[in-house]
Amino acid sequence: MSASCLKSWEEVDCELRPQVNECKENENSTTTLGKTLKVYLSPISLSNYKLDPVKWSTSVLEKNSNHAVVSKKTEVKTYRKILTPKMKAISFKSESTLQKSSLDVHAVNNKVEHKSNSESGLHSVDTGSSDEDTTPGLDEFAGLSPYERKRLKNIKENANFFASLQLSESAARLREMIKKKQPTESKRKKPKKKENEIGCRRSMRLLKVDPLRISLPEASTQLTLVEDENTLLPPGPLEMIPENQDDNNELFKGFLKTWAETSKASNKNSEKGLSSIKSYKANLNDMVISEDTVRKVTKGAISSVALHPSETRTLVAAGAKSGQIGLWDLTQQKKEDGAYSFHPHSQTVSCLYFSPTNPAHLLSLSYDGTLRCGDFSSAVFEEVYRNERSSFSSFDFLTEDASTLLVGHWDGHLSLVDRRTPGTSYEKLFNSSMGKIRTVHVHPVLKQYFITAGLRDIHIYDTRRLNTRGSQPLISLHEHTKSIASAYFSPVTGNRVVTTCADSKLRVFDSSCISSQIPLLTTIRHNTITGRWLTRFQAMWDPKQEDCFLVGSMAHPRQVDIFHETGRNVHSFFGDCLLSVCSLSVMHPTRYILAGGNSSGKLHVFINEGSC
Repeated sequence: MSASCLKSWEEVDCELRPQVNECKENENSTTTLGKTLKVYLSPISLSNYKLDPVKWSTSVLEKNSNHAVVSKKTEVKTYRKILTPKMKAISFKSESTLQKSSLDVHAVNNKVEHKSNSESGLHSVDTGSSDEDTTPGLDEFAGLSPYERKRLKNIKENANFFASLQLSESAARLREMIKKKQPTESKRKKPKKKENEIGCRRSMRLLKVDPLRISLPEASTQLTLVEDENTLLPPGPLEMIPENQDDNNELFKGFLKTWAETSKASNKNSEKGLSSIKSYKANLNDMVISEDTVRKVTKGAISSVALHPSETRTLVAAGAKSGQIGLWDLTQQKKEDGAYSFHPHSQTVSCLYFSPTNPAHLLSLSYDGTLRCGDFSSAVFEEVYRNERSSFSSFDFLTEDASTLLVGHWDGHLSLVDRRTPGTSYEKLFNSSMGKIRTVHVHPVLKQYFITAGLRDIHIYDTRRLNTRGSQPLISLHEHTKSIASAYFSPVTGNRVVTTCADSKLRVFDSSCISSQIPLLTTIRHNTITGRWLTRFQAMWDPKQEDCFLVGSMAHPRQVDIFHETGRNVHSFFGDCLLSVCSLSVMHPTRYILAGGNSSGKLHVFINEGSC
């Protein structure tokens, strides 16, 4: 490469690094080149500047060595147009120095020409560093290109810089501070409770205070333990001893005699058939409620209700979650003398029925695994069936004489019980295909069929196909999306099935032809979400009008609704004395009397005086 070309590179390098070590004026040029002046190579990068090497080499070859100074000026001007704004800021002093010492630089370039040809060709004169700073760097990075030397030097400087900051030690101290720091405790003082201060409104029932602001006597410790443990009552018959009337035995004996001698219902309505909806609705409109027809008969929430079929007296029985059974005679002149409560069970009484052949017998089923028959003539609760290892949910009569019973268990089993057989055991125990059984109801005409309501399925079974290992249902209904509360055949013909579900829907199915499938006729929107403290709703057919059924309501004002099988609302019972939700309601088989029970143990009775 010619000398003019090397001069041009040195000029570019001087502009990139403006700090040039100027030669002293008092020394001659020979001594400077031979002894004093030292030239060092420093790596630079021109990757950001797009130079045209062909144009550059051509411009250099065309210049004569005699016009080196002129060529240097033109090339410097040319490169000023290419360089970045930072490079344009090179001082004018450095440029004049290069022009004065052009001969000196030319001599130096001749000595280092062979080094520039072997490397990348990027040279610069570093006159801003002393001998002590640059010499060790050359020895350390020997054998590397200028670019690699510069890169390694920058890495080392950056590492030393970050090490001097001591970031790891600071981070460790911060972590220790976070671990040691604990949440500050609130210094706010809690307000002291004042004695005899009137607080927020609370339930008088939970506080065990009578509505008349008279404190109730505290229950004994022994009685509380018995209730908590749900201890079974001793096996065998239990004497009818009232819990609320202990003084006047003669009055109680007269009460039992009334229940024992009351005749059962006649068959007049069955012979006449169903009345028209118009006349049926007119009779419902005449049913009223008053203070005399509202009475608390049990301590706990009512879980089952039954109306005596008598046509001369109004007798109501109610089972409670506490295991009590309350009996109320509404025809007594004195209200205080007409109600008695007994305790034949230790857990919830889930089902109550008067015997269809002998109304003096009241059969009760409980969660405690016992089925008893209250005989008013002998004043004893006889034990019909007992199974301490299982919990009962529902039962129904398989025969007309009420001698054979079908009992449903909460664990999905079914028991066949014969009252004529001595003892308190079952005749047969069947395993159904259901996980739980809530209700059991036998077809009123075809006694071999019965329907069971489980968690989300309803099955219809044939008693002739039941077996001990596992019984498959004849028909299954899967239309329900949530938990099912009940399922009942219509009372006269059994041609309809009404179900109550927690999805706030009442459904009516056509069961006139029991085959592989029974179609869905009607779906009625009705709020069935009773919550935790209320007994679940159960839609029950009216025995007098089998195309209509009644169910409790959560609407305000409190009411009991009667629907037609088509979904039409036939009637709603209101009243100033109906102040709570009646979860369970039943109708008299022949008279226009409705009895409903609530969660506080009260019975509400609507009576049509004209039908009595």
